[in-house]
Amino acid sequence: MGILQIFTLLGALGMFLYGMNLMSSGLQKAAGDRLRGLLSAMISNPFKGVLTGLGITSVIQSSSATTVMVVSFVNAGLLTLAQAISVIMGANIGTTVTAWLVAWLGFKADISILAVPLMAVGFILSISKKDRRRNISELIIGFSLLFLGLSLMKNSVPDLQQTPEVLSFIRGWQGYGFGSVLIFLVFGTILTLVLQSSSATMALTLIMLNMGWIRFDMACAMVLGENIGTTITANIAAAVANTSARRSALAHTVFNLFGVVWALITFPFFLKLIGFITSGIFGVPNPAAADFAVEVAQGPDGAPVQTDSQTAALYGLSMLHTLFNTINTFILIWFIPAIEKLVCTIIKESKNKSEEVYRLKYISAGPLATPELATEQAFDEIIHFAQISRNGLEYARQAICETNTDKFEELRDKLVKYEEISDRIEYEIASFLNAVSAGDISQETSARIKAMYKIIGELESLGDSGETISRILSRRNIHKKSFDEAAVKHLEDMVAAVGNAYDAMISNLDAAHKGELAGISNAYNAEDRINNLRNYLRDAEIEEIESNRKNYQTSVYYMDIVNELEKMGDFIINISQTLEKAFAKK
Repeated sequence: MGILQIFTLLGALGMFLYGMNLMSSGLQKAAGDRLRGLLSAMISNPFKGVLTGLGITSVIQSSSATTVMVVSFVNAGLLTLAQAISVIMGANIGTTVTAWLVAWLGFKADISILAVPLMAVGFILSISKKDRRRNISELIIGFSLLFLGLSLMKNSVPDLQQTPEVLSFIRGWQGYGFGSVLIFLVFGTILTLVLQSSSATMALTLIMLNMGWIRFDMACAMVLGENIGTTITANIAAAVANTSARRSALAHTVFNLFGVVWALITFPFFLKLIGFITSGIFGVPNPAAADFAVEVAQGPDGAPVQTDSQTAALYGLSMLHTLFNTINTFILIWFIPAIEKLVCTIIKESKNKSEEVYRLKYISAGPLATPELATEQAFDEIIHFAQISRNGLEYARQAICETNTDKFEELRDKLVKYEEISDRIEYEIASFLNAVSAGDISQETSARIKAMYKIIGELESLGDSGETISRILSRRNIHKKSFDEAAVKHLEDMVAAVGNAYDAMISNLDAAHKGELAGISNAYNAEDRINNLRNYLRDAEIEEIESNRKNYQTSVYYMDIVNELEKMGDFIINISQTLEKAFAKK
């Protein structure tokens, strides 16, 4: 096998993976919101959850994309962990559709003949001004590249009849009985970890089986290994993520490991069942028969011809992949509460609850497989950020009213901490949005991400204002000044007005996130209330100073706080105005 042939094989594999990613990305951008709505609507019981996961994953051809949606929904409180487990079970069945597509179109029909003409259609759609058509063009081009890559992989692998020594070491692994099954299981696991795609490993396994490199039973062992490898990848990604993400990944691992264990225990009988079903449905030779062997043939022109034994092997392997996940789901769907309890026992909630609220709550760590849907997680995080900022206003109110020096210092420390927290959250959300923006996203999503940048900047400024109020109060105390009861009452009224503005802003964030924002009159009313109150308090204070009823320095501190609270109202109305421009229903 020459160097050029090796690089051609690697390039073909890269084309296959890129095509799959492009196809999945195009589908997500074309139907992301609809898929999200479907997922939230069809989870009333475990069976609907399984059907939902199966349907969505069958369409977008990415179980990892479905899992990302599921984890974000768990974090947002829209799905319970038990519901998420049922959707993940369905996603496992849905991902088997890839094997059938490859077996039917990649080997039997050779769809690669149509791939280049389809790319011409994709190019025409890509120059359209409509987002939806451009997204469909990605889907078509990705589909074409996937099958072009598969065709190139088939043509680049060595011919064992001419160079049998090339893969003699793999064929040599087949002579150890059940030990060979374990060897190929580990081989499938490692290959999936290296390629970071169970679908790519499945395609390679189908090619190896179709070329007669390995026996049918060894290919089945590789498929079982792929089911382990894909869960290890998910757990690595979730290792530094939040509790919900780690639990969801662990539930996926428990599901697949249980399946692999029972499949290994019943391996000979399971293969007989696969062979019986495959030969019965498709009318092909039994791939699990003792004397079954894959025959490779060529036509008169030297081109490869698909034999009945090759077809039987491909269908049998695809059937094993589907039946394995279907049986596993049917068994474990009754034990979802037990799985939930197990993963919650292994991965416990953080003991330090007071710290937990200051961390990112909805954004999961790991690779961004679904940039279109990742913006949903970012929006959840922004709403959480706004709620944290609202808590900081309450600490500012308490600091204004506090007369005990020690208690005031505790409140001042909290306001300083909240300012640091807001800086950190802004940075982490911005970093996440940067990663999302680096992906291939639609124009609408790009505009929304720009709006999110502005919103988190305003929320960070609100944290600064809380810390500024604490510094004003601290200077007042250093100069041994204090506010009378009337001044404190007026400041409390001002804080209450800002609190109402906060409530309107958070309500608008929720409405925008659900696609229900029709207007922001509530925000404008709250802003008018703040401005009118500020004007009234300023005029009243000036009158007090002119009549010598107030200490001038005390009045300066008082008006500085009033002005800072009014400035917070400006930051808050800016957020609602940004939402109106980017998210309001047209």
